[in-house]
Amino acid sequence: MLDHTKAADVKIDLISGMKLIAHDPLAGFGGVGEGMSLQKAPDGRRILWLAHEGPPKNFTGVDVTDPSRPKVIVQTDLPHNKVRSNSLETTGDVMAVAYQTYQPGLQPAGIELFDISVPENPRSISFFDCSGPHSRGVHQVWFVDGEFIHCAAGAADFTPRNPLDDQAYRIVDVRNPSKPVEAGRWWMPGTAEGDDAPPPERLKIDSGFRCHNTNVYPARPDRAYVGYIDGGFYVMDISDKSRPTVISRFNPNPPFPGFAHTLLPLFGRDLAVATHECIHDDGFDWPKLTWLLDIRREDNPVPLSTLPMPSFEEYSRKGGRFGCHNVHENPPRDTALQSEALIFSTLFNGGLRVHDISDPLAPREVAAFVPSAPPGARVPAIQINEVYVDENGIVYCADRHAGGLYILELDI
Repeated sequence: MLDHTKAADVKIDLISGMKLIAHDPLAGFGGVGEGMSLQKAPDGRRILWLAHEGPPKNFTGVDVTDPSRPKVIVQTDLPHNKVRSNSLETTGDVMAVAYQTYQPGLQPAGIELFDISVPENPRSISFFDCSGPHSRGVHQVWFVDGEFIHCAAGAADFTPRNPLDDQAYRIVDVRNPSKPVEAGRWWMPGTAEGDDAPPPERLKIDSGFRCHNTNVYPARPDRAYVGYIDGGFYVMDISDKSRPTVISRFNPNPPFPGFAHTLLPLFGRDLAVATHECIHDDGFDWPKLTWLLDIRREDNPVPLSTLPMPSFEEYSRKGGRFGCHNVHENPPRDTALQSEALIFSTLFNGGLRVHDISDPLAPREVAAFVPSAPPGARVPAIQINEVYVDENGIVYCADRHAGGLYILELDI
């Protein structure tokens, strides 16, 4: 496998408030999806697991014990080219990987659990099947407590009224990891056949009314913070996991162009961060913003501000996507930074941005990293897709197409 490249050899369009300390092209398969998770292995090594954006690769494990010298130690293949493993999470020495097919009715479509106690040899524990005639499987997994997986998933017995609405919020009990079972599910009323509610009005850019992110934190294990694409953002009561119920909804779609992605609560400040993903090139679906919400009244989220963005005129012409995607989600593990003052967000060709939200009415950018387009990219610009920050403040971000893994230190 290819060694990591020297940071000095990486071409950079913009960097401020950070220092690039390493880059790894991931053995020539540098397209990374939305799954990044840092494991502290039984032998003391630190292994960063990455889900790939698409075939042929499934996931990659990178030894980042010395973050300035990353080393790929394992890279696995998908069974065919009509499936992707866009998302993964680790809890201890167990990893959950999401499989989503490109058309309904294909397999594998579901969640595979792996024993990663020997990182070089991930061993399959079980598979939770989510395939079906109207299902593409699982887009996203959230697995932080070792007991339940929260996910955006189809099901054999779920029939959407519109094929774009094919993934509900599902909760999977994995307390016996060899026999995962469904604990509960919820979908936006009106989106499934048989619903009493009328179908929702489609947006001008119709991305679908389906689940995306499903964040649940030990600080509030009875709450789920859900991004529901064109349906907006939901705060859910999951005290009874068999019957999730809606507490509140923040939905600026319309007039904004949809694709609610992540709802990140900041419990110590009664705030939440809400991101809308850009999914089209060249600014077609602009604006795609990151909102700061006041959630002192969780039944009435109130927008306070949006994170400042780079110039639309400049970045919409660079190629590829420009707009928000995801943020470092403060995963509750001891290998992740927990911050309620700094927000790390990915903006595709706008790179990685860090904002200080000490004043939520006036957030300000304090650091940025925009590498040049990597060799082999499908567009003439970087497409920074995902970010993870460890407990030491080391920042890991990855390109959607070809660039691989970039590792940075903050200098602010």
